[in-house]
Parts: sequence; structure tokens; C-alpha cells
Amino acid sequence: MVLFIHLCAALASLGWATYSYITPSATKLKTAYGLVGLTLGSGTYLVVSTHSKILSACLSGLLYLAVTFGFLTAAQKKLNN
Repeated sequence: MVLFIHLCAALASLGWATYSYITPSATKLKTAYGLVGLTLGSGTYLVVSTHSKILSACLSGLLYLAVTFGFLTAAQKKLNN
């Protein structure tokens, strides 16, 4: 169940970050940051509870964060201009 929540939150945050970039607003950005937090929290729980390899999880997580925060940073910049 946690894995399903984790995957849904990750995909939703990527989609929502993209949507926030297209039409930025403060509410959309807060929602996207909340989804990112949910993804990080559930991912941390999955790594700890399943004793999976931390290196592959961290590399995937860093790639996810780079893409998501890239969109969110661009959306924030667009909103402030």
C-alpha cells in the first residue's frame, strides 16, 4: 500500500510541478511541495522497512528531485516576474 502511495505521489508531483510551471500560482506550488514531501517520506519509509539498497534508492530519488525542483524553481521564478 505504501508503495502505491509512493508511486502515485511521485507521478502526481511531477505532473503538478509541470502544471505549476505552465500556469504558476502560490497554491499550486505549495501543493507540489507537499506532494514532494509525501514522496520523500514514503520513499524513506520504504527503504527503511524493506532494507533495500540505499544507493539505488538515493540515485533515483536525486534524479526525481532534480527534475521536480527544476520545474518548481522555474515556476517560482515565473510567478515572481
